[in-house]
Amino acid sequence: MKNRIVRQRVRAALLLAVVGSFLAGCAANETGQTDSDLVGTLDGAGSSAQSAAQDVWISAFQRANSRVTVNYEPSGSGAGREQFIAGGVDFAGSDAALSDDELENDFGSCAPGTAGINFPVYVSPLVLVFTVEGVDTLRLDAATIAGIFSNQITRWNDPALVALNEGVTLPDAAITAVHRSDDSGTTKNFTDYLYQNEPEIWGTEPADAFPFSGEAAQGNAGVVNAVADGTNAIGYVDASRAGELDVAELRVGGEFVVYSAEAAAAIIDASPLATRDNPNDIVVNIDRTSTASGVYPLVLVSYLIACQEYADSETGDLVREYFESVADEEGQAAAATDAGSAPLSSATAERVLAAIATIE
Repeated sequence: MKNRIVRQRVRAALLLAVVGSFLAGCAANETGQTDSDLVGTLDGAGSSAQSAAQDVWISAFQRANSRVTVNYEPSGSGAGREQFIAGGVDFAGSDAALSDDELENDFGSCAPGTAGINFPVYVSPLVLVFTVEGVDTLRLDAATIAGIFSNQITRWNDPALVALNEGVTLPDAAITAVHRSDDSGTTKNFTDYLYQNEPEIWGTEPADAFPFSGEAAQGNAGVVNAVADGTNAIGYVDASRAGELDVAELRVGGEFVVYSAEAAAAIIDASPLATRDNPNDIVVNIDRTSTASGVYPLVLVSYLIACQEYADSETGDLVREYFESVADEEGQAAAATDAGSAPLSSATAERVLAAIATIE
């Protein structure tokens, strides 16, 4: 009964988030306004793609639980996973799930003999933002994107780009391709798309670290700034960070499509789950090669990472309650409205919430 009351209070606060009434001028770590039985502080770190959604989720949770503080540092997915494994934070946000190698570690905050588990809670399209002189419409496919970011296509009037952009005058100018300088799950999702679709052109397996030379920038915000301030530049970012920049259309099957939250969510439901030793560890194997109508395969799935069992049970209780408020219908709707993410489908959300409920 206590947990149900707490979740009802969280839902009420999140409904306010949906209409945006409590976010104006408010810091994410403001004090709460509603008493509950939950007490304590949670520290998290990781994905910068999640940061806007984290602001929404944290504000609502703290308003519903006046004696709880949740801190989140958008230090990047790789840094967040490292901090969580070392026990420096209570949870992590990551655009890539914990790998098999990472699961071999001893986890500093977890009970002995237990490990971290992944929950997909933030889904967003990845987009190619660009500033090209005289161009406001750009069509790309996996082959040209792979060529640009592997330095095989170096000028905007390359024949491969011209062929895709009939009726568009592309300049005879060098391409500035901007990638992430930090180890990033956004990079891993982006390179996974290129590797699945064009393994011969891309040539390297997906990884958090970008494998080729070129202009680099820290975080999604850094890439956006570098493209916005650059000339004839292109970069990959979470769609929620694209702002006023022009966004390329992506070839899916026989048509060019513009990203949407609905299309991003559709590819998640159409993709299988990875086989993991712990059935509560939920990892999506995204089908990046799908050509089905209504899907957008260049998508980021970002995870919350927690211990299956915490060394400190009170921390486990706080993490479980916070994660439930993130993954339920109201939490997903609030992030969609204020952070531009794609809400989990009801079937996926149900499975995620069932797994979150097992956190101890």
